[in-house]
Amino acid sequence: MLWFRLALKMGRTVDELQRSMTSAEFGEWIAFYSIEPFGDHIADIRAGTIAASVINPQLKKDSTPYKPLDFFQWADPPEQPSVAPPPEAVAAGVFGVNLAELKASGKKKLILRRKP
Repeated sequence: MLWFRLALKMGRTVDELQRSMTSAEFGEWIAFYSIEPFGDHIADIRAGTIAASVINPQLKKDSTPYKPLDFFQWADPPEQPSVAPPPEAVAAGVFGVNLAELKASGKKKLILRRKP
């Protein structure tokens, strides 16, 4: 999913990003996203915060205050990773590499090439 958010943010296709971005840089994007998420769902939450800030002071004292997510039709916010995924998950999801098998084989270096 992060590939698509990055592609939207950078005005490029996912394929262009995957061809030009190193795994190290992508790992840094994963870490950055875990610290500071971005995307339309985050913009919605910001807008909901503003709406709640405007409406809540006008409610009666015994009323339940609105929360930012009360202003959106999607019921549950998208699940946000609490920490960056483990390297094994990134290697398997992005490159299709099983790190446990790679470590067991004793190889010290892995060269990834995109199929033509």
